[in-house]
Amino acid sequence: MIFKKTRELEAQIDEYLDCVVEGALIFKQGIYFFLQEDLTELEIRAKELEKKEHQGDQLRRKIETILYEQTLIPESRGDVLGLLESTDTVLNTLSETLMQFVVEKPQLMTEIQPPFKELVEQANSAVEEMVAAIRAYFRNFTMVRDHITKVQFFEKESDKSAYKIKRIIFDSTLDLSLKMHMRDFVDKVENISDEAEDVCDRLTIAAIKRYL
Repeated sequence: MIFKKTRELEAQIDEYLDCVVEGALIFKQGIYFFLQEDLTELEIRAKELEKKEHQGDQLRRKIETILYEQTLIPESRGDVLGLLESTDTVLNTLSETLMQFVVEKPQLMTEIQPPFKELVEQANSAVEEMVAAIRAYFRNFTMVRDHITKVQFFEKESDKSAYKIKRIIFDSTLDLSLKMHMRDFVDKVENISDEAEDVCDRLTIAAIKRYL
């Protein structure tokens, strides 16, 4: 284990990672309410996710303060801070994307809704496995690679789903403006899996450094 002197830091990081997982689940709920045309519940979830993002920001700052003030894990501090910052980007993206659904209310074709749900599931799974990989980095180092591999799998699957959705969109007879608006929201959701993979790329480097 990377933490030998403090349980406080370990608890703070666990709480922060819980925020990220909960944020991904709230995001998924919000999208499902949007597809059911329940805009009231969508907005409730968007506000919940916004609060979760603020909570995550506060926890991240506390962790950073603990790391610097108590000069803990100096050999890994830079890697831990980098992981937290890149993970924070994922949580921010989840919140911003759901709020954009609230504001812009894209008109998603009925034909793309099943694969769009798959895309949302893949994004959620990528984030969950990303968090599992980070937890493993601190607690069960041998499992890091397994979780990273799963993130990469879900990222590739999200690419396939996004391509399938875009083909349906642009093969339709809708106005180009509507097609491009739908395409933008497909890209936004797909980007969540990309960002989760980016975090894991950073984690891979951190893991190699620890191993060496």
